[in-house]
Amino acid sequence: MSQRPRAASQPGRPPSIQSPRLLKGLRRRALSTQPTQGLEEELTCTVCCEIFHEPVVLNCTHSFCQSCLQQFWRKNPAGRQCPVCRRRCSSTEPPISLTLKNVAETFLRQKESEPESGQIPGSSPKVQCPAHEEVLKLFCQDDEETLCFVCHMSRKHTGHQVCPLEEAVLSRKVRGSEPSLIMERTERQMKEEFDQLHQFLQKEEADRIAALRDEHERKSQLVKRKTECLMRDILSISNTIIGIDNEISASDALFLQVHHTMKLEIVMLGRQSHLLTPVTLDPNTAYAWLSLSSDLTSVTNAGNMQEVPDNPERFNHLVFVLGSEGFLSGQHAWEVEVGNKDDWVLGVVKESINRKGKVSGRPEDGFWTIALCEGQFTAMTTPRTTLQVEGPLEKVRVQLDCDAGLVVFSNPVNMTTIYTFKDHFIEKMFPFFCPGANINGNNSRPLKICPVRVAIWNSATW
Repeated sequence: MSQRPRAASQPGRPPSIQSPRLLKGLRRRALSTQPTQGLEEELTCTVCCEIFHEPVVLNCTHSFCQSCLQQFWRKNPAGRQCPVCRRRCSSTEPPISLTLKNVAETFLRQKESEPESGQIPGSSPKVQCPAHEEVLKLFCQDDEETLCFVCHMSRKHTGHQVCPLEEAVLSRKVRGSEPSLIMERTERQMKEEFDQLHQFLQKEEADRIAALRDEHERKSQLVKRKTECLMRDILSISNTIIGIDNEISASDALFLQVHHTMKLEIVMLGRQSHLLTPVTLDPNTAYAWLSLSSDLTSVTNAGNMQEVPDNPERFNHLVFVLGSEGFLSGQHAWEVEVGNKDDWVLGVVKESINRKGKVSGRPEDGFWTIALCEGQFTAMTTPRTTLQVEGPLEKVRVQLDCDAGLVVFSNPVNMTTIYTFKDHFIEKMFPFFCPGANINGNNSRPLKICPVRVAIWNSATW
């Protein structure tokens, strides 16, 4: 294992000099070696008496090898003190002085190159620049690196502060321990890290806002189209009623009686249709496996993951989707076609339910639902309630009475009640839909919300 070069101040056996001519040459160069000897003394650790290796600088400005200082502290019963002035040090890991380390390594390379260059032992070492093969005698304070005279004249160091190498060693050794420089380096590093964090957050914010605007635009266009369709239907019905009124006024008494009956039936059917509330699905809440129709009235388990934004209102674990409008008061009802499916869940939920991760589906957690699974109808109570349904179930009507706290499930074909929940609702309630699992194409048909329509017919001929 190779050892580091010993400092000149370390006691040792001097080399024997036999040649008088060599001895005379050493005496002539004694004066020229004084700066180098001074530099070597400044680069010598006072603990191990060797050139610095991984030097650290204490608050008292004394420098030592990192390993020497740690070993001294472990053996010293008084704790962390400076080996020279005995001043107590507050830091357990003093920072390594990169400037002092670079100068020490340069000096070691200079010492190692002396035998190869043929210099007389003890003479001033000459370390050459690897780029220009000139002696390194200067130190750039801006870039903190040693220079030759050619490097000093290059564009890279134009306008930089440059000083002799020996002067830089003495100056940097003291300045490296100043708390202001350590704080300055720490502040600069923190500023760079926070700048990177700010850039990342600004980009993330811009992406989220852009996605939100796109989603809002698509939803607005869809609502606009639905509104236009409803207006056209209303206008058509209004024109039909006006036409019938005109025919009634121009016909005889029999015609008046027949069409009067028709008008009464139209009014009755219109009143009955108001019992059903128009319901559409909210794509912002749909799980990524779900596929919604263009008019947002049916939902299918596509069986594969789709790319959708991970917004807060979206379910991320189960194949759930909510209605686009919630209800806080009044009575509301809607019908869903379920006759072609083997697995589904329908009902209402409160607005504050957990949408991330697994959910229990119980009323205690804000779910009032019934389900069909493996041929068994169940009310999702605690514990589960098995339901007996009369005849085939093609449609399910969900009736919500917010003021009375009732959720009633019934068969609209034979008007029989399937199950009734009784509770107290204090927040907005939303329609809930789950098309069930789709394994290998089984149960792949959609859940469809029945449209709200008004039928007109002649009871005299029906």
